[in-house]
Amino acid sequence: MARVVKLGVKRPAAAPLLPDPPAREARYTLISVDDHLMEPPHTFEGRLPAKFQQQAPRVVETEEGHEVWVYEDTPYFQVGFMCVAGRPKEDHRLEPARYDEVRRGCFDIHARIHDMDLNGCWASVNFPSGVTGFGGTLFSESKDPELGLACTRAWNDWLFEEWHGAYPERIVPLGITFLADPGKGADEIRRNARRGFTAVTLPEQPHKQGLPPVFDAYWEPIIRACAETDTVLNLHVGSSGFAAMPPGAPLLELGATLFQAMAFESCAEWLWSGWPARYPELKIAMSEGGIAWVAGLMDRLDNIMARSGYGGGWPDPKLSPSDCLRRNFWFCMIDDPSTITTLPAIGVENVLFESDYPHGDGTWPDTQQVMQRLLGELPVEWIRRIAHENAAALYRHPLPAMCRP
Repeated sequence: MARVVKLGVKRPAAAPLLPDPPAREARYTLISVDDHLMEPPHTFEGRLPAKFQQQAPRVVETEEGHEVWVYEDTPYFQVGFMCVAGRPKEDHRLEPARYDEVRRGCFDIHARIHDMDLNGCWASVNFPSGVTGFGGTLFSESKDPELGLACTRAWNDWLFEEWHGAYPERIVPLGITFLADPGKGADEIRRNARRGFTAVTLPEQPHKQGLPPVFDAYWEPIIRACAETDTVLNLHVGSSGFAAMPPGAPLLELGATLFQAMAFESCAEWLWSGWPARYPELKIAMSEGGIAWVAGLMDRLDNIMARSGYGGGWPDPKLSPSDCLRRNFWFCMIDDPSTITTLPAIGVENVLFESDYPHGDGTWPDTQQVMQRLLGELPVEWIRRIAHENAAALYRHPLPAMCRP
């Protein structure tokens, strides 16, 4: 690997990876709708036009021994909490890492399938978390927009051909798109849809990324492309950064605590943008947001429409905002024990499940155990919906010949 200038960031010694855990009993057929990948160093090799290949994102080793992505002369760190599955708890640190310090399942598709099998996971939606950001925003911020578009297309080609293509029944094809030009972004969504992509990720609060807010007509080509191609629009909490922090706040602790509050806020913004009302076919998944806040949002919407008169700007007189949530939005559970009772209000058909491999919030390799604790007392029909049926219908993804329970 090439070397870059010294960054002056000491890399602590990493504890060895833990051995493989025993395979968990698969009580449920699981489609996890929020997992992550760490792009391997060869992701962009040979995938850009010749004039851009030398400018492609690449992994370099620093003088301190970190392995980092470099794009347009800027280093981008892989941070420890992004890939902690299989690492000792004392080694869950927030700092740049090397590929040999994380499980191969983070960046090697064959090892990923092995880890999914250990966890009893049938299929998985995989978000980027390395050089692109959760919402695929980095390439849209490129100094050279043509290079940024080429990198966006190259990442999608790698995801489809290598990551999804090796195990098409096990990996749901989720892409990124070009946000700096919504017309070209829409073209990329359509290009991907033609070859089988069923999902795309966007930053949940684009104004925090220096883009127009979701209320702006700027987004219409991308929204229309998603609706017309049946591409699920995935809004991953944190893809636009952490919540605003007051001075002196513990950034990691408070930021992680506010994830569900951020999901509430961004979901309300997308609802009141009017896009779901104007495009009834639009499908929006609130990824890693939990469900604890959803019934409360619906209650608030109903109060606004029934009493206060604050909802006069709602664009569809035939459909209430809360019913629009039930029609156009899906919500993702990871560990919400106290709010299982709100499922009837939310609509069982609108709830999905996730393992969040390999992140710090993730339940690997014990996702099956977590599902048993959370869902085990529910009606079997509800369990099937939450564990796999809702996700299979939403993402148009195949199920195995026999589904559990």
